[in-house]
Amino acid sequence: MSSYRNQFTLNGKTAFVIGAAGLIGSEVAKAFYDLGAQVILLDLNERLLKSTFKRIKKSSKKNKIFFERFDCSEFDLLDNKLLNLKEEYGNPDIFINCSYPRTRDWARNSFEKVSLSSYKKNIDIHLNSHIWLARLSAELMKGKRSGSIIQLGSIYGVQAQDMSVYEGTNMKENMTYSVIKGGITNFTRQMASFYGKYNLRVNTLVPGSLKGHVAGKNVEQDINFINNFSKRVPLRRLGKPNEVASVAAFLASDASSYITGATILVDGGWSII
Repeated sequence: MSSYRNQFTLNGKTAFVIGAAGLIGSEVAKAFYDLGAQVILLDLNERLLKSTFKRIKKSSKKNKIFFERFDCSEFDLLDNKLLNLKEEYGNPDIFINCSYPRTRDWARNSFEKVSLSSYKKNIDIHLNSHIWLARLSAELMKGKRSGSIIQLGSIYGVQAQDMSVYEGTNMKENMTYSVIKGGITNFTRQMASFYGKYNLRVNTLVPGSLKGHVAGKNVEQDINFINNFSKRVPLRRLGKPNEVASVAAFLASDASSYITGATILVDGGWSII
């Protein structure tokens, strides 16, 4: 019988991390690396990608880590890109998509201001890229004895947005986001149902609101939003990226070998009220 300690290690595993330069993705990559995986960092932002690589590489760990520019919205190239990554680094044991592709007018995707063109474009580059990449990765991985695919959802893909948290801010609800994250969450269930026969596990990791910069901007979150959100959460605070990454590491490891099709909420209790 293997020890419980060994079930949580990622030694000998190869992990592809899409969106590895982002708030969550960079912490996920670090967690996987710290637990012994060979980690392939994939992101569109080359500057942040190199910075993330250097930060993780400073660790005393000796396992391998690499980075590649990767644009998940280039649909015509995705099949060949993943095949090339497989040839270069080996077939992945772990695939996680932490990317957050969006248009420049993403902030205008509220019910009152969204345009049809923006709505359709964001559905394509975010929802459809996540779904297609998950399918491609599963097809690559199904020849292995086992594997873990992790999709990033959101509490707003599970339940409606609470408009009260935006009071006193210039923030609005985002109708497109709820469609995207809801679609990812249910597609995960469909994937888990089909690919279970190949011993591939597919799960959705659902973060609540996290402390950090506003997506796409170099500014911190509005203090009124932070206060409003914190009052609504049983743990009375926003989450931290490493708290999501630790759960991703669990889902990637053999410790979660009988979990598939699950929606794992890391939300401080937001969804129970």
